[in-house]
Amino acid sequence: MIVQTLRPITILLVEDALSDAHLIVREFQRSSFETELHWVETGEAAMQFLHQQGNHRNAKRPDLILLDLNLPGLNGQEVLEQVKQHPDLKQIPIVILSTSPDPQDIRQSYSLNANTYVTKPVEVHQFVQVVQQIIEFWLAAASLPVH
Repeated sequence: MIVQTLRPITILLVEDALSDAHLIVREFQRSSFETELHWVETGEAAMQFLHQQGNHRNAKRPDLILLDLNLPGLNGQEVLEQVKQHPDLKQIPIVILSTSPDPQDIRQSYSLNANTYVTKPVEVHQFVQVVQQIIEFWLAAASLPVH
């Protein structure tokens, strides 16, 4: 049973790979959930979005963050660390969505309080399934914090 919230769920996607971002955006658009998905390509842009700075002065606080690790400049681990150390942001669930299956990346992400670590499959069909599973879990099964 899918339970729809009364308001759109705001999601921040931090992804520099254009093809991955388009696939993720498409799957959220296809889902039965009402979402506001915002996509930024760098860690710096993610932090500006979260702090409502620069081009993101009117940004809504996201209910969920999907975060790639391998970003130019400020990388995903650094974004994760900054968010989880900030008193007003630390409760936002962060799903690491990375091509890296490296156990060190996984350990480091969880030590920085990532809520989930998901390795992106190389095969497009499998990647679509993973994104659908993320949507089903985080938007249907999990209770997101209200801010």
